[in-house]
Amino acid sequence: MKNFLSALYFSRNFWVVLIVLVVGYVWAYIFPVLWPLMNIALILGLVFTAADIYILFRIRQGIFARRHVPERLSNGDDNPVTIFLENNYAFKINIEVVDEIPHQFQRRDVLFLTKMAPGAQQQIHYELRPVQRGTYDFGKINVFVSSPLRLLMRRYRFDQHQVVPVYPSFLQMRQFSLLAVANRLNEVGVKRIRQVGQSMEFDQVRGYVFGDDPRAVNWKATARQGDVMVNSYQDSRQQPVYCLIDKGRVMQSPFDGLTLLDYAINAALVLSNIALMKDDKAGLITFADKIGQTVPADRRSGQLQKLLEVLYHQKTIFPETDFERLASTVRYHIRQRSLLLLFTNFETLEALQRQLPYLRRMARNHMLVVIFFENTETKELVSQPAANVEALYLKTIAGRFQYEKKRILAELRTYGIQAIYTPPQQLSVNTINKYLELKARGVI
Repeated sequence: MKNFLSALYFSRNFWVVLIVLVVGYVWAYIFPVLWPLMNIALILGLVFTAADIYILFRIRQGIFARRHVPERLSNGDDNPVTIFLENNYAFKINIEVVDEIPHQFQRRDVLFLTKMAPGAQQQIHYELRPVQRGTYDFGKINVFVSSPLRLLMRRYRFDQHQVVPVYPSFLQMRQFSLLAVANRLNEVGVKRIRQVGQSMEFDQVRGYVFGDDPRAVNWKATARQGDVMVNSYQDSRQQPVYCLIDKGRVMQSPFDGLTLLDYAINAALVLSNIALMKDDKAGLITFADKIGQTVPADRRSGQLQKLLEVLYHQKTIFPETDFERLASTVRYHIRQRSLLLLFTNFETLEALQRQLPYLRRMARNHMLVVIFFENTETKELVSQPAANVEALYLKTIAGRFQYEKKRILAELRTYGIQAIYTPPQQLSVNTINKYLELKARGVI
């Protein structure tokens, strides 16, 4: 009985009928001639209600539902979710489906209305966009079924509890990977960069073949062998590429739901995958007031998965970032000249100047690229006309912030440090463009 009552719900039509009966009896009290008509209406209402209960509850499992969610979700992307429905009733039913999605989405609108023919199967597709990494708990699927009479509803609850981790944007990584294989990266804004130089490394000493460059003759090997020997070279490969990710409080600012840290993590994953596809080594260092996780640059088969797992667990740390400790770590742990992509953020020139000695120290032995973010909200404020004094004041302050960013960019270039100043949404594309540019110039 308890289960029956918990599964029984009154529809909107039922309450409309009930209100009509109450109003009718009030009028019948005033006009007694209406009593017989209202009694007939009441009896019909009770009969139809009893019939609705019977046809909805006469079978144990009138409908079946299950949810399909990917084993892991991609942060910042639209992830597909599918609900499968199967109607076991012998008549057409009306359905309301309420899916209990994780609380992190802060949504209460996951409600779907549909109709199903007897014995039919149906799929409901929708998408979820997480904006923070971690574990997400999916709950039950609630299905409310009503018959053609539509007076009552029977609720079915399907226990589809599932814990799904949200990883850095592997969907974005996969998209760039597929476009790179098909040589179509220009479709997402990556520029085609012509290689203007060659970075060559020694391969082997071999015998002279007609057409070889005479400048490649190895005279010592020739004297030992008694035959002309030449040095063979190949394009330089397996150059270390490190992503240095700042986890300090400057990376906590949100844009379009994602923090700057999450944008940096997504871009680092995409860039590492592209670097491995280009036969380079990919590595990672995370830091704040202390050095976090360090993954030495490598290109073995499991390197990308290792980077993905490390990036998944990164969180913002609110103390101020210690760039001196980062410079020391780079000096003692990265011996080979490498490309260092530093994801951080500077709001004022003074903030940069405090860290500039450590950036210059890293740039002496490596190719350092400092990546910091454009505040798209201040850009919009500057572009909008000022309607009043308050708007003029805000526009002036926003213009000041933009000017500071340009000064930061100029200061870095003054000391020969490469820089990327980018909106968060275009971070991955701009980072890949800079990597391909430097690689084409042979300066890594």
